[in-house]
Amino acid sequence: MPDRQDPPRRLRPVSLIFEPEALVAEPERFFQLESIDDPAELLRRSTELALAFRAAAERATDFQAIAAAQLADPRRFDALSPAEVAARADWTADYAARMVEYGRGLMRQPGAGEE
Repeated sequence: MPDRQDPPRRLRPVSLIFEPEALVAEPERFFQLESIDDPAELLRRSTELALAFRAAAERATDFQAIAAAQLADPRRFDALSPAEVAARADWTADYAARMVEYGRGLMRQPGAGEE
């Protein structure tokens, strides 16, 4: 019997029995604020969100400072200079130096970085 290889069988695609729905972009929603009709409720809810975002931004900044201080710690064999920290965080070198110092202060506080 000759040694021959049959060509691989080509599989045919399955025919669709329905048409997929067109992708419809949903309107942008921001915490459902656009659906609040009562101005007093809208003010209350939007103020609540603004305060929550402000607190989150402040906390994130504290974590940035702690990370910058850890990266610039001279006890690390791979310690970064403030300029190198600045390049990684897209900051100016002066701002990075201040963030490193701020982070060092935060790390000296009892319970810093713990949750």
